[in-house]
Amino acid sequence: MNIVVTPRLGEILKERGLTQTWLSEVSGVPQGSISRFDKNNRHEDVHIFAIARALNVAVDELFTITEMKIIK
Repeated sequence: MNIVVTPRLGEILKERGLTQTWLSEVSGVPQGSISRFDKNNRHEDVHIFAIARALNVAVDELFTITEMKIIK
């Protein structure tokens, strides 16, 4: 089984009417890192946990996780 993980921070911020600047101030994560969150495929562990705590969500809620079955 192959797992595809897609960041969805921008979607969460938009749903809640929050800004990247606000999240940066509350979480302590640099605004540039927040800005690039949905474009990156690597994330600093400490940033993921700080963002999740600031938004009061579970870490896995920051991502869409899709399982793809590999057919052989």
